[in-house]
Amino acid sequence: QVQLVESGGGLVQAGGSLRLSCLASGSIASVFTMAWYRQSPGKQRQLVATIDNNNNTTYADSAKGRFAISRDNAKNTVYLQISSLKPEDTAVYYCNARLGLITFWGQGTQVTVSS
Repeated sequence: QVQLVESGGGLVQAGGSLRLSCLASGSIASVFTMAWYRQSPGKQRQLVATIDNNNNTTYADSAKGRFAISRDNAKNTVYLQISSLKPEDTAVYYCNARLGLITFWGQGTQVTVSS
């Protein structure tokens, strides 16, 4: 069974940085399109960034400039580097793996940014 395990969340002050990690079971991280989503309280889950198996990346408009997605296929891990954190970045961040109609989700990691 495929598992995605996120880590790296926590409480950070505004202006700080975090690097989230998503460890994928097997080698799916090298084959699937990987993505990070986030969900703030009372809001729908939103796409933050994607990276495909050719390392092509896309970002939501709100994530451009401060977020960077990357992958290390040897470690089956996808990262999300977030800089200049803002209180509005507070959310649960979810890792997603997709290949065609097949999709998997992690359990999420909480990021809380204090002002």
